Amino acid sequence: MIRVGVAGAAGRMGATVCAAVEDTEGMEIAGKADPALGTELAEILDEVDVVVEFTTPGTSLENSIACLEAGVHVVVGATGFDLDALKDAAENSGTGANCFVAPNFAIGAVLLMELAQRAARHMPECEIIELHHDRKLDAPSGTAKRTEELIAAAGGHVHEPIHSVRLPGLVAHQEVLFGGTGQTLSIRHDSIDRSSFMPGVVLSVRKVPQLEDRFTVGLEKLLDD
Repeated sequence: MIRVGVAGAAGRMGATVCAAVEDTEGMEIAGKADPALGTELAEILDEVDVVVEFTTPGTSLENSIACLEAGVHVVVGATGFDLDALKDAAENSGTGANCFVAPNFAIGAVLLMELAQRAARHMPECEIIELHHDRKLDAPSGTAKRTEELIAAAGGHVHEPIHSVRLPGLVAHQEVLFGGTGQTLSIRHDSIDRSSFMPGVVLSVRKVPQLEDRFTVGLEKLLDD
């Protein structure tokens, strides 16, 4: 039984994670940390094997480092903070705890990124539009920045800065538009409900203790195992 803690448990994503874990065989919620619940992360670290971190960019780095220092594996869903600092902390904690970061836990979004990278080898000129709900704190999204990195690695060129849209009614959406001589190609993914992220979260919780590297970014690293 994997004992799971959730940081940001009272938030929309955190509450969805709690429900998904409770519905998954071999896992249980062993701790919930959130100011709204009156519980601090430090209070649950002795009770859990893995923490799923879904707070805010302002607290995610500090929380993730606290998990690593306590010897607790951490799955990070927040974006918009210094990943290099987290990587350094994970590789130097000395506790044996692993850190896994996913810019997006939706498997369809990961496939979009892989398809965009492949397309960029043949149609390098492109633009990225990402659309999220109006309460998302960071812009551009971690998914969009990761997509841009993958496109650049394949020799592609994102023409303009990433286009970020924040509106009520949206959840999480991204489109990559490619242009070539006499043709265009559009690749789009839409998360219409937060449940779309849960298979990726559950997979990450299962896999993070087994990772060979102390710091890993990208759900695609887990899909082929």
